[in-house]
Amino acid sequence: MEAVDTGTIASAIVLGIVEGLTEFIPVSSTGHILLLGELIDFHSTGKTFEVLIQLGAICALLAVYTARLTQIVFATPYDPAARRFIAGILLAFLPAAVAGVLLHSFIKEVLFETPSLICTTLIVGGIALLYIDRKALTPRFHDATQFPLWLAFAIGCCQMLALVPGVSRSGATIGGALLLGADKRAAAEFSFFLALPTMTGAFAYDLYANRDALSMNDALIIAVGFVAAFVAAVIVVRGLLDFVSRHGFTPFAWWRIAVGVIGLAALHFG
Repeated sequence: MEAVDTGTIASAIVLGIVEGLTEFIPVSSTGHILLLGELIDFHSTGKTFEVLIQLGAICALLAVYTARLTQIVFATPYDPAARRFIAGILLAFLPAAVAGVLLHSFIKEVLFETPSLICTTLIVGGIALLYIDRKALTPRFHDATQFPLWLAFAIGCCQMLALVPGVSRSGATIGGALLLGADKRAAAEFSFFLALPTMTGAFAYDLYANRDALSMNDALIIAVGFVAAFVAAVIVVRGLLDFVSRHGFTPFAWWRIAVGVIGLAALHFG
């Protein structure tokens, strides 16, 4: 096994940090690390690095929400509300899970390899987020753990849009939840909870699909990205809900638009 060069390790750290910082905010972590990977000439086997380092963000979410998730799990046998919440998360998970398995090859081999598409979806998603954030909505649902099953499933259908890189999983689920009557904090929190099965499933399926192609060097690079993503994601998860409650999603919308425009300019003139 050849040693991994320091430049690749440094790139993995940078990309891991970007993954952790962007996974739970509506700016598309996958879009960011794919575009940044193109910029710094980072290439992973089967584009697995970009998916597998999401495990770091999953672990960060578990670390921050351990007490609350444990409480829900232990309440399941005797609390109908806890059972309804778990059922809602599973319902919301199903649409993207089924579509992701059916479209896996197309997503990885075509969509992941089209930077102009990613830039365009970043811009369009930013405009949509601006519209939603400024729309005079009247929230009817204020607790993410008490969303009715129909709402959970509808949010899950919105999550399917995020199979296109640049759309943003959190952006699709949060935007959909807001339009369907959730308040900003509850929408962001439900997106957190939905991330657990969604990202775990994506991690497991991608690891299985590429199990024969990965080497020990790939494993080392992924491990470095995982740690960087974990540390960055912990910081974001701890502060995001309060930030959203105060400032809404407009700052993220403008960020998306700026990154998309800069990306298109770089692709056109680079």
